[in-house]
This record gives sequence, structure tokens and C-alpha cells, in this order.
Amino acid sequence: MLDMLVVGGGYVGLSVAVAVKQAAPHLSVAVVEAAPEHVWKKDMRASAIIAAATKMLEIFGIWDEIAPEAQPINRMIVTDSKMSDPVRPIFLTFDGDVADNTPFAHMIPNVAMVGALRGACERLGIEIRHGLSATGLKTGDTDIEVSLSDGSALQSRLLVACDGVRSRLRDFAGIKTVTWDYGQSGIVTTVEHERPHNGCAEEHFLPSGPFAILPLRNNRSSLVWTERTNDANRLVAADDLVFEEELERRFGHKLGALKVVGDKRAFPLGLTLARSFVAPRFALAGDAAHGIHPISGQGLNLGFKDVAALAETIVEADRLGLDIGAINILERYQSWRRFDTFRMGVTTDVLNRLFSNDAAPIRIARDFGLGIVDRLPGLKSFFIGQAAGTTAKDNPRLLAGETI
Repeated sequence: MLDMLVVGGGYVGLSVAVAVKQAAPHLSVAVVEAAPEHVWKKDMRASAIIAAATKMLEIFGIWDEIAPEAQPINRMIVTDSKMSDPVRPIFLTFDGDVADNTPFAHMIPNVAMVGALRGACERLGIEIRHGLSATGLKTGDTDIEVSLSDGSALQSRLLVACDGVRSRLRDFAGIKTVTWDYGQSGIVTTVEHERPHNGCAEEHFLPSGPFAILPLRNNRSSLVWTERTNDANRLVAADDLVFEEELERRFGHKLGALKVVGDKRAFPLGLTLARSFVAPRFALAGDAAHGIHPISGQGLNLGFKDVAALAETIVEADRLGLDIGAINILERYQSWRRFDTFRMGVTTDVLNRLFSNDAAPIRIARDFGLGIVDRLPGLKSFFIGQAAGTTAKDNPRLLAGETI
């Protein structure tokens, strides 16, 4: 029987496995992933990783491996305009450093991050089983059993579900969610451009939703482009000429000619918050616990906060000789993370509703608010510290750059 089984081999699942096994090498840990082996190498997307999460990757011993592929975000600008506006005035700017030579975030290709985490799993002796999905769940007094799609089953003292926003394990455990659909989809792709971006990220608030330009290495940028779902599906299905023409209308000409170099994919956007993060011998982490709008770029980083809090809870309980799957232990993790998750879910929901519309009174009010923030350095520093995760008083040790 395993001590901990993680279902879901993305960044969150791999990270919680590494965090626990590194701090408690005597615990037996395994990961089950539904996708076949090597599929992760085809993922052309990139993710924004905040400064606090970078500290955790340093503790894992993999940041030096990731760093050559990481693009620091040196500056961020925010605009609010209509598609037809000939000029997009900048209402808010943020310098990218939270300390000397420490950017508040990096853009990291998913392949680089997942590859480094998988390497850490291999070094720590964590088995990753591929091509298997969960088909059932049975909870006992001392263990939990997961039935798998190949007809086998695995028993563990603790099951951590990191199987995404449509988590089957969450359903098997009987955990309900608060869910609604925004009627929007996020188009994700990568573009090349002629001129350097100098590490500048941009977020344009357009009537259909935010259009984010996030810098990558080698004169490339990652896009998170929000559109109404019907329009997003039409754009993704269009040929490259039509797509690039629509892209240029939103991106502008400041970086020269554009060329799409990554897959074009559209993801439905909504809010999903689990009513509980835990059950006996069972814990949710990452998108399985919370799916939020990408308007703040905090979805993955919320997952990393789950990782750090859950790992610290498990390891400290084990050191005290306590049962790591007991519900009273897991409730400590839930109380640590649920309020922060709820607050971020509400914040992103309000921001999306506030900025994804073209009502004149609302536009005037929000632009006035952005302008005030831009003129108050202390308030801007507070916001950037919050975004970077460096000023939170209840940060788990890993996010503070400390070992568990």
C-alpha cells in the first residue's frame, strides 16, 4: 500500500509528489496520469509563474534547469479600449521587480517546467504510471482504493486528486461545486514578432474580454485571448490568414509583423469552486479544487499555493506520527487554502464582469480607478507584491523559500 497516490501528472500533481517525497523520503509516493507517455512534450503553451512559486522550484532543485527557458516579466501595462479606437491609452503600468533583480513573475514554457518536475520525480524514485484514468473510488478506515481503467486498483493512505477542473475523482468523492459559465473561451497560442518585447507584458481590456500578451524568449509572445465562445471557436477554426488578420487588429503593429507559431486552441471559461477541498483520505488540489478566469493570471499559482500548503500539512503530520490521511489533518489544509481560493475566485469574477463590457458609465468609472492606482506608488507596490505572492502573511514555507 502506498502512503500517497497522486492522480494527475501536470504541474500541480508532479509538484505535490516532489514536495512530499523530498521532505519525507521514507513515504511511498506514486503518480497516475491519464495521458500517454511523452504527450507532455507536445504542449506548446507557456505559463506565468510568480516569484513565490519560483522559490519553491528552487527548493525542489530544478530552477537552474528551467531558468534558461524562463522569460522575466520586466514591466506590465494595462489598457482599456474599444476595438475601433485608433489609440489605446495606457491607464496603468507596473515595474516588474519586487526586489533588486527579482521579477514578480516569469513566463515558462510548459515543456520546460513539466520536464524538470518529471526529472525530479525520477531522481526521488517516484513512479509515474501513464495512460490510466480513475474509474472508481472506495474509502476504508485506513486506506482509499482507486480503480483504474486497465482493471487494476491502487491502495493508499492518502489520495490527492489533481485531475483538472472536470475532476472525476471529485465527483466520485461526492464533493459538490459552485459552477457557472462565462460564455467566453480563452484562445491560447504563441506568436513570433519582428521587434523585441523587452520583457513587457500587456493586458488590453476589450469589450469581449481581456487580451493578454505575455513575453517569451526569442522574440516570441504567448497570447491568452478572451472572446465570446462562438467567436472563439470560429477564429480557431479559421485559416491562418484570417486568424492573423484578427490577431493583428488586437495585438497592434508595435512589434512588427506577426506569425502564429503554436497550435491555436480555445478553452471554455467559467468559475468552478469545490464546496470542500477534502474528504476522508482524500484531498483536492489545483484546478480540481478551483477553476477561475485567467484575467489575473493566477490560476496555476493558486495551484502551487495548494501544493505548498498540502505538502507542509502532510509532512508535519507524518513527523508527529499522525495519520496523514485522517480527516482532521486534511481539514488543516482546507482551512489554510479555502478562503484565499474563494477570495481569488470572487475577485476574478468581478474583474471579468467589470471589464468585459462596453457600458459607458462603467468604462468611465473603471478607467478613473485605474488612473488613481497608477498615481499611487505605494498602492502599486502593494498590488505587485500581492501578485508576486511575496507579501502574504500566511505563505507556506516552500513559497517563502524555506524547506519543510
